[in-house]
Amino acid sequence: MPSYDSTRGRFRLAESHLAVLGHRTAGEEVPPELAEADRELREAGLTDREGNLDLLLSPLVSTLRAPAVVVHVEALGEHGTLHHGVTIGDGHVYSHESWPGSEESEYVRLEPSMLVWALARMVNLQAEDTEHVATPVVETTTGVLDAGLGTLDGLRGLTAQEGLDRITEALRAAGLTRKSQLGTLAKLIAGLRAGWRMTAAWQGHDEGTPATQVRGFAVWDCGPLGYWHRELPAEPILPGRADAAGPLKLVRVDAKEVWQMITALLPSREEFARAPRQS
Repeated sequence: MPSYDSTRGRFRLAESHLAVLGHRTAGEEVPPELAEADRELREAGLTDREGNLDLLLSPLVSTLRAPAVVVHVEALGEHGTLHHGVTIGDGHVYSHESWPGSEESEYVRLEPSMLVWALARMVNLQAEDTEHVATPVVETTTGVLDAGLGTLDGLRGLTAQEGLDRITEALRAAGLTRKSQLGTLAKLIAGLRAGWRMTAAWQGHDEGTPATQVRGFAVWDCGPLGYWHRELPAEPILPGRADAAGPLKLVRVDAKEVWQMITALLPSREEFARAPRQS
């Protein structure tokens, strides 16, 4: 059920609820397949019998309908893939975070000065002590990585060492033979706590011509083994641009460096498309 928490100014809404709000705002009829979501919004007091939105929803809906910058976080962990992010509009900034097993996400209004902090919290950025690894850089192919990741579903019931050995053998069989990198990548796969991609999109320009601009980066969170920036294949990965023979490069980074990557992800004022001059 959708809901509103007045103590923190936060909403819980599913995609179906947002779709209803979009139709209502545009003055359109709500399609039959969204009737249940429409009813839930009404029972939660977020719309009235005529479909008018509660005034509390107006800043959120206007921000989602006309975003200046959209930051998307795709996080893969033990419970599958979760989608979080931030939408920056004209005067308002909202974050949204999903929860495993729930169709609803939590939408919260942010102070612009808290934007980087909010994104760092979404990926659980922590300045923790890390263990030594044989090499801070791993270079191989995505096919080798896929071979290692393909063993994970079959490790249940094995000891930690048995699991590590199985991953190592899969990587070796796929073509990774350099001992230091073989050992490091096997440990990273075994200790992978979460992997996430963060992407920002906005209406910018390409040599003066208005064009959608996108940039992003991807990180592995390997717990005690630290954070690893996936430099190759570089984000954003376009459809058909990554294959098994393509290069993979993982570079160990600390929490401060990840914070700086998040900061650099956001566009500067000069990167936005300029409004046409009025004659």
